[in-house]
Amino acid sequence: MIQQKETSNLMNWEIVSVNPNNKIWNWKDLFCFWGSSIQSVIGFSLIASLYLVYQLNFFVVLFGCIVGSLLVYFFSNLIGKPSQKHGIPFPVFLRLSMGVYGARYVAILRGLVGTFMFGVQTYFISKSIGYLIRISLFSIDSTILDKDIFLLFFMGLNIIDGLSLIFTLWIQYLLFSNGQRFIKSIINFSTLFVYLGLTIFFIILIRENYNEIIDASSGLFENNIIYNKENLIALLSVAGTFFAYFSIVIVNFGDFSRYAKNESEVNKGNLSLLLNLLIFSFFAVSLVIGSSVVFEKNLITIDRILTNPTDIIGKFDNTFLTFVALLFILVASASTNLIANYIPSQNSIINFFPNKSSLRSSGIIIIFLGLIFAVFWDPILSKIGILSFVDTIGSFFGPIAGIMIIDYYVIKNRKVINKDIFSSSKDGSYYYSSGWQIKAIYSLLIGFIFASTTIWNVELRFLQPFSWIIGAIFSSITYYLLASK
Repeated sequence: MIQQKETSNLMNWEIVSVNPNNKIWNWKDLFCFWGSSIQSVIGFSLIASLYLVYQLNFFVVLFGCIVGSLLVYFFSNLIGKPSQKHGIPFPVFLRLSMGVYGARYVAILRGLVGTFMFGVQTYFISKSIGYLIRISLFSIDSTILDKDIFLLFFMGLNIIDGLSLIFTLWIQYLLFSNGQRFIKSIINFSTLFVYLGLTIFFIILIRENYNEIIDASSGLFENNIIYNKENLIALLSVAGTFFAYFSIVIVNFGDFSRYAKNESEVNKGNLSLLLNLLIFSFFAVSLVIGSSVVFEKNLITIDRILTNPTDIIGKFDNTFLTFVALLFILVASASTNLIANYIPSQNSIINFFPNKSSLRSSGIIIIFLGLIFAVFWDPILSKIGILSFVDTIGSFFGPIAGIMIIDYYVIKNRKVINKDIFSSSKDGSYYYSSGWQIKAIYSLLIGFIFASTTIWNVELRFLQPFSWIIGAIFSSITYYLLASK
């Protein structure tokens, strides 16, 4: 009876070890996971810009992205396989190295960043929904948007923007709070739906502009000698940039890998990131080049290559095409929001309040905070440099991962005592000092100092794409030296 009381304040059925019958994810599901992670407006713009804007060697960019993908693959396997084996999410896995109580506060850092980014991402999703509403209203009555009710603004939002924001929050809450089976279905549908959309738009562009697009693309393959110092430095920079894009997902990859059937599926699923990279890069580059060709043929003036899909759509004078394209962007943005922001925040909140939280109640907290961040994003938050603050908090993620990896694979030799993960008993293996592993906290701070220096020290900002890895290296070395004694 005493043992039950001790463990109850750390137990929640949403974060306990997954029932083997619920381990249903295979490598195809993880392919869709990585597909949804890369299929964002930012991902599209990043890849297109690397190939087309910065005048880099084509193969430098290609190999740089491949190297970045392999780094993601390597660290995702290290983080994901323990969670798959033991069926526990990131915040619970963190208890092994940080202590049963220390993990609450360390994991909530990921939740805070996730909740903030969820609100910001939701703001932009709602803007797209607002555009769809405006297009629909304008098609019914071209003067309706001039009415006084649509000209009243609060915090930069009019009635359409406000209703769009509330609707976006509400629909995400309904969809994202239904358990892992439904989440898996959302991710799979989104990935395949977006790839279908990219294929359709590619066919539309290539059908009438094949020769022009081939001619415009041929310049990418000129002067492709990469074996010199300048290109090798650029390759490392591209690799770091690509890795940095996925780094926020890596640390909590266990939130998803815990549902995989076995380690082999995790391994193959993570390797499928390379396939996603090649497919998505092909579409991103082709669509940007194809759009530029169409603009030139139709005498549409652009002062630069457009790599943002919303900017590209805005140049097409086709209401139906704009409506459909925005629909695909909405689906892609929502699934990315789910993976990168909502689920990590949800598990962190449940881990922080295990006795009082559920999928629904934690979702309400995320939606409430997301609403605040979304409303204040444009008029205030976007203007006060808050992203630098968020990046600084994000500097903890690499050190966290480094400590988790070295603790599990080296210090504890892959051994986990399941009953002690959820035990607040002073005799528990993960109770340490009043529930905190002081050595891990110290190591975390050391890693954070090195990682955050790449953000705040101007002379070291060229290393910022590698801040995650730098923090992981220094925290893991420090922790090994302290904990192995």
